[in-house]
Amino acid sequence: MTHGSLIWQTEKDCKMQTDQPEQKRQRRKDARPSEILEAGLALFAERGFAATRLEDVAKRAGIAKGTVYLYFSSKESLFEAALKDRMVSTMEGVSELTSSFTGSTEELFRLVLGRIYGQMIDGDAGVLLRILIGEGDRFPDLIALYREIALAKGMTTMKGILKRAEARGELRVPADEIDPRMIVAPIAILAIGGKIFGAQSPGDRDEFLERHLDLVLRGLLSANAGR
Repeated sequence: MTHGSLIWQTEKDCKMQTDQPEQKRQRRKDARPSEILEAGLALFAERGFAATRLEDVAKRAGIAKGTVYLYFSSKESLFEAALKDRMVSTMEGVSELTSSFTGSTEELFRLVLGRIYGQMIDGDAGVLLRILIGEGDRFPDLIALYREIALAKGMTTMKGILKRAEARGELRVPADEIDPRMIVAPIAILAIGGKIFGAQSPGDRDEFLERHLDLVLRGLLSANAGR
């Protein structure tokens, strides 16, 4: 190897060593919002909304106290981000599924409710519902956030499924006569109950889902739906 090529190789090695820490820092920075969100949800579950402080969230996430404020200006903004990440994103995924799905409404409901159960029961979105019910009277802005960004999206999504079923001739009654909240209400009951009384066993959860599906399908769909 010539002297010139040796210098070039040394400079290249130095640059690679310099770039690697920078890349790691960038990946760490990009991951921080989700890490903070996870830490916040864990503390919300343990302490509730009122007793959770952003500095405690920062400590749980393993970052400096001031760093959390670069991403979330308040507990309310952290709660809003959690609503969007855990609830709104799920309903957006359901909307995309509904728009492209070609099967029967029964098949669609099975997929949709299974997906929502996965997030609300198996995931930690139920923590948010518990806060809304248990502390909503003290924090009305949280209720307003839920109605504005989560409930509205969920109801619009369910209405879309009902309108699709109506267009296919699979509904027993007109879609506009059905309250979409009745479709998802059992999920909230199970999610909140699990957070208060302890997690359901997989068998109990699956049985509850099947009973829920039976109630929805028998109540909403015509006898010849999907045929």
